[in-house]
Amino acid sequence: MNVIEAIANRRSIRRFKDTPVPDDIIKKILNAAVQAPSGKNRQPWYFVVVKHEKKREMISILRQAINSAKQQGRNTGSSEGTTRAMEKAGVTIFVFNKNAERVKGKKISDIVDVQSIGAAIQNMLLTALECNIGTLWICDVFYADNELCEWLGQTHELIAAVSLGYPDEQPNARPRKQIEEVSTWL
Repeated sequence: MNVIEAIANRRSIRRFKDTPVPDDIIKKILNAAVQAPSGKNRQPWYFVVVKHEKKREMISILRQAINSAKQQGRNTGSSEGTTRAMEKAGVTIFVFNKNAERVKGKKISDIVDVQSIGAAIQNMLLTALECNIGTLWICDVFYADNELCEWLGQTHELIAAVSLGYPDEQPNARPRKQIEEVSTWL
């Protein structure tokens, strides 16, 4: 599969088989992540891999934070469905910006770092596809940002999580806007 085919065929997977992802495949995916371009070669990414028994702890923390948010009347969006997907996935990789503490207000370098981390995540998704591993890029972890960072022992800024596993579904492509709708040519 070439890069264009991989981009077109990548899907977000929310149902996974109960089959562990081998460590050598996880390392291959992480190696692709660190090959991503990064502004000023800052390489701001940092990864925490969660699997096996630690996955149960992670799910418990997420559910507690979501329930707390609901009790406060906050909208929790799709976080419950995402948590179920994470529970079924063989692995979840938390992605941090090691150059930024968890604070409000962004500097230009923080924005550049987040873009670099986005490229690293895309490399992870495409490499996983090549290895027949399904992925789900997750931002619903922000309902439990503080709790997860404390549990993971991280003071770095949490950017996202990526769950990995052998897919137990084959979703159709989601609609995409036409180039004319999202671009201006001068």
